[in-house]
Amino acid sequence: MKTIIPFYLTALLLTGCAHLNQNQTLYQQLDGQQGIENIVDSFIKRIAQDKQVFHYFAKASVSHFRAGFITHLCDAADGPCEYKGDNMVDIHTGMNINEADFNRIVELLVKAMEDNNVSYPVQNRVLAKLAPHRADIIKR
Repeated sequence: MKTIIPFYLTALLLTGCAHLNQNQTLYQQLDGQQGIENIVDSFIKRIAQDKQVFHYFAKASVSHFRAGFITHLCDAADGPCEYKGDNMVDIHTGMNINEADFNRIVELLVKAMEDNNVSYPVQNRVLAKLAPHRADIIKR
């Protein structure tokens, strides 16, 4: 016998699930520390394969960048981490990152989040947390 779930019950269940998701912190929505590490690892792989922006990272210590970005993203997502590294101006001064390359790096971060099944609303929340640093990074 086939069970049919009434539309209103389905809507109620979906609304309840959405409500649970909204009560989670951004850190939780990213699947915590492991989720953030997975995103950063995907991001690093994408940067390494990208001819447009790789030159900015060619001489960087991958392990140092990885650790710093994991902590920065964890802190930005209201996780238990506190980023105590250099500020964005100090890190990016002398790199002369142009707007097109900055946008490309953001695209790579979005793709890394997609690689890890981060929903679009959560991606937007992450980007909104990181967006204030834009002026500290471009053309420094």
